[in-house]
Amino acid sequence: MILLFDIGNTNTHLGLATSARVVKQADVPTASWFNGTAPKRVSRFAGSAQVEGTAFCSVVPRVVPFARQFITSLPPSRCLELTPRSLRGIGIDYPKPHTIGPDRLANAVAARHYFGAPVVVVDFGTAVTFDVVDRKGNYVGGIIAPGLTAMTDYLHEKTALLPRIRIRDVKSPIGRSTEQAMLVGAVHGYRGLIRELIRELKRELNVRRLPVVATGGYAHLIASKLPEVATVDPLLTLEGLRLVWHAHQSRPNQPHRG
Repeated sequence: MILLFDIGNTNTHLGLATSARVVKQADVPTASWFNGTAPKRVSRFAGSAQVEGTAFCSVVPRVVPFARQFITSLPPSRCLELTPRSLRGIGIDYPKPHTIGPDRLANAVAARHYFGAPVVVVDFGTAVTFDVVDRKGNYVGGIIAPGLTAMTDYLHEKTALLPRIRIRDVKSPIGRSTEQAMLVGAVHGYRGLIRELIRELKRELNVRRLPVVATGGYAHLIASKLPEVATVDPLLTLEGLRLVWHAHQSRPNQPHRG
């Protein structure tokens, strides 16, 4: 089994994978790395699985030393941190590769593996990110927008009368209460945002067909009424880590080109 860590701002997504797929997934709070409870949580998650290797990516640099310390405490196994230098499965055509979030690279690897190129990933996390792989199989950049929760929480925190809301769908585009009005702006508004940006990406890439893969916490909600989205895969980032890890085992000296 391969133990996978996708360390995000809010949660660390854990995965156990075979050579073929991710077979188990769970989340632990990323803050648990700082209070020392993460190792026990991860050990409970892994259970009796025989871990032969570990792959991880992190968008929280302060967590990386804690994760590495835990990994070195495991029985002898190979470890891979996903970075632009360790990347396999796609190339990079981007001015400063070290500034790309490694989770975005993992998403791009998995999307290209399953859908070919060009392809776009939309990740509904703390931020909503678009990641673009061109027809040559190169990561060429993306788009970043505030996440749904970040947007609605900001409205609550910066205004006297707007409540904190739970994100969910609403049928009518006309809010009949303050909460409904905020939900329309968040849910219907984000669908419009996604649709328009996909249209612009097709124009920029000069393609008629552009598969779009959605992942992240609100992917199912937003994509449910967006025919532009080909599929929703909540395990996309972990799958990307798995694919990169196995590429290293079979082609350890391959340069990071698509």
